[in-house]
Amino acid sequence: MAKKAEPTYVPPFTVSAEAINLIAEISGQIERYAIRLEQEDGLRLRKANRIKTIHSSLAIEGNTLSEGQVRDILDGKTVVAPIRQIQEVKNAIATYELYPSLDAFKEKDLLKAHSVMMQALVDDAGRYRRGGVGVFGEKGLVHLAPPADRVPMLMGDLFNWLKNAKDHLLIRSCVFHYEFEFIHPFIDGNGRTGRLWQSLILGKLHPLFEHLPVENMVYANQQAYYDAITASTNAGQSGPFIDFMLREIYKTLKAHQGEELKNVGNNVGGNVGNNVGNNVGNREKKILNVIRNTPTITTPQLAEILGVTKRQCERILSAMKQQGLLLRVGTKGGHWEIVNA
Repeated sequence: MAKKAEPTYVPPFTVSAEAINLIAEISGQIERYAIRLEQEDGLRLRKANRIKTIHSSLAIEGNTLSEGQVRDILDGKTVVAPIRQIQEVKNAIATYELYPSLDAFKEKDLLKAHSVMMQALVDDAGRYRRGGVGVFGEKGLVHLAPPADRVPMLMGDLFNWLKNAKDHLLIRSCVFHYEFEFIHPFIDGNGRTGRLWQSLILGKLHPLFEHLPVENMVYANQQAYYDAITASTNAGQSGPFIDFMLREIYKTLKAHQGEELKNVGNNVGGNVGNNVGNNVGNREKKILNVIRNTPTITTPQLAEILGVTKRQCERILSAMKQQGLLLRVGTKGGHWEIVNA
């Protein structure tokens, strides 16, 4: 296997103790939310979350359509509203439908997503800006973006770092989001595109992030979102923004699990399969369910979910491999496969 190249450019950021704790908490919540999406109403939940995502991301940018109107447009119904706002919703729907085919590590896919997101809204949809832009607040200019002639180089460096950095994907997603907004590469649509791209990067960690409405939480805490961006700009590094976004991701995961998950601990074995047998304990059954949803999960993350030490978890996994239940494919950066379940 080819060794990852070290990125030549590294965006400035610090990882706080809070961020480290949040990564562990989020890792535990991911498995629970993945199970939630597999319940009987999972399809309806996915659609509802997609509507919330689109509504919230556009509302942050000033779109006044309600969730109900977004749902009607998604269902092909006629909605009486400003033409531009309807176009924004239609574009966002089309862009999020591209989600499974977009590669978060490819710059050309970012340009493709922007071209769909901003179709018929700006002349330069899918192309980096050719002029200067600034972000304005109530008190005037908040942020002056880098000159247009530097944008291609800055974005190239950012994607190179994103693809090759060894930092946790949760951290990389937040750093990319902040740096993207700082560069402000497009003439318009930077906010909605940046939030989509963080979701795509998180999708590399687990597919459930396609259906997690982080934008909805950002919308509910809009001022805090902008304050975190400002705090990072003032600090000259994206640490404050990382802390904010990780808190929002954690809160969103917890808020969208649903009450039915209270019984997951008792029923988890039923989802594993009939071939496991009665000789497999509850911890082993839980491990199998976790691995089914997150094959790339690490031993420390599994230990965190089980509430045991890393050494205890290693012993359990070793026994499961000897029983022919699990197979480890690859070492560092590898994944688990369920063999006899």
